Amino acid sequence: MNNKISTPADLYEVVNLFRTSRIILTAYELDFFSIIGKGKKTSTEISGMLRTDERATDRLLNALVVIGLIKKSGNKYSNSQLAGKFLVKSSPTYMSGISHIVNLWDSWDTLTNAVKAGTSIFNRGAINERGEDWIEAFIAAMHSRGGSHAREILSLLNFDKVKTIIDIGGGSGAFLFEFIKKNKELKGVIYDLPNVVPLTEKYIFKEGLNNSVATIPGNYLTDELGSEYDMAFLSAVIHSNSPSENQLLFKKCYDSLNSGGQIIILDYVMDETRTSPGTGAFFSINMLVGTEKGDTYTQKEIKDWLTSAGFKKIKFKKTTLETSLMIGHKI
Repeated sequence: MNNKISTPADLYEVVNLFRTSRIILTAYELDFFSIIGKGKKTSTEISGMLRTDERATDRLLNALVVIGLIKKSGNKYSNSQLAGKFLVKSSPTYMSGISHIVNLWDSWDTLTNAVKAGTSIFNRGAINERGEDWIEAFIAAMHSRGGSHAREILSLLNFDKVKTIIDIGGGSGAFLFEFIKKNKELKGVIYDLPNVVPLTEKYIFKEGLNNSVATIPGNYLTDELGSEYDMAFLSAVIHSNSPSENQLLFKKCYDSLNSGGQIIILDYVMDETRTSPGTGAFFSINMLVGTEKGDTYTQKEIKDWLTSAGFKKIKFKKTTLETSLMIGHKI
């Protein structure tokens, strides 16, 4: 939200926004936009191709016209320019990450009971127990924005003495790929869960970085990370963990690094009021409904954990994003 609610009209508008969101997500989930493609089709044709109810399909299409993602001429529907570019699967700019937002809908629906319980009550299971479709959607969502995020933080990182990197929970490898493109002598390891690594390897092959990037399957809380790294990189990792789990992870990172190595944390770093950045305050709710112990953490909390693990010269660096960097050094 860019503007705070200040009038009853604002309040009414905001609490009804879920309707627009659900209409778009359902059309995305059913693949309306790809079925229409570059052509013009009637609701009868679209429902026949999708095997959906004809009347319900027509009404959903009309709502999409009101939203502005679909155009209507006579009884035929076509994609808007925006929908054609970003919501059609065959488009190179297709926003595959929206699949993950579809998955988030169910967990957010449990927020009232999660606030009562103090933890997620939506039992989807641990990430390594979730279905292939969920994992693919999640990794695609992370990949779709990871590359641009990596390019934005490159100037804030020091790679002068870095030859080896471990990207913990690296998923698709989007960050590591950009680091290597900028510093071509780098070698990297992507450490992620056993059911994620096969997807990771597909992304590595697609980037043509098989000679520069390896994978290690494992659970970073219970398994070894390896050793002799110059940098441990953790993007969007610590918010999934409890404070004690982050303390354990930071100590394992410290032990895995060479002398002079550094740990890089990219995440929502909250101020002491826990209301800024605003996206981080909202994301803490995402962790409440979706994880057992996850949260967003303050700069002081993260610094204390890094210090406890043995890191020195700890720095906070603000990025152009809502997320920020915390950097520690092994002296």
